[in-house]
Amino acid sequence: MPRLYRNAVSLLLVPVLLVTVSCSTDETAFGPSRPELPTQLVASADGSGGSTLLEAAPLLACVEQPYTKVTKLVGPEGGSIVVGSHTLVIPKGALTEKVQISAEQVEGSVNSVRFSPEGLQFARAAEVRLSYSNCEQVPSKKQVVYTDEQLKVLELLPSRDSNSSRTVTGKIDHFSRYAVAY
Repeated sequence: MPRLYRNAVSLLLVPVLLVTVSCSTDETAFGPSRPELPTQLVASADGSGGSTLLEAAPLLACVEQPYTKVTKLVGPEGGSIVVGSHTLVIPKGALTEKVQISAEQVEGSVNSVRFSPEGLQFARAAEVRLSYSNCEQVPSKKQVVYTDEQLKVLELLPSRDSNSSRTVTGKIDHFSRYAVAY
């Protein structure tokens, strides 16, 4: 009987341990997880409209940023919107009429922002400045990337990385979702 008892206890404990381990979501013991992106089809950053297969820039691992939303009316005179630790600058002449613009700092371990109305096109490029002050130190140059809602990189944007201010700035010509990569 003791052997049968041990086998029965083992059979009961294995599923309990598997469920306990697989359901753990506490990242604090190991720090935030780092999202990795597989090789994927990425639109070319040279503006040619073509696509090339390349190793996409991985998104930067960060301490979670909270959700924040700001709405502002911006017209032909231009303007800027600060949402959380990120800034959108719309230059004079980029819009032909006043538009109600929403900017969201998306919650999560990837520093990401979403602008709407989605698909809004600019006559002159706007500038998005994304902070990475809450992210792990990475010696590589950071860049702004255009992503879908699942954070798959769709386009690598030409960007300026400022290590001193821990921000990266990129030019955008339409509204969608953007994130920090390296």
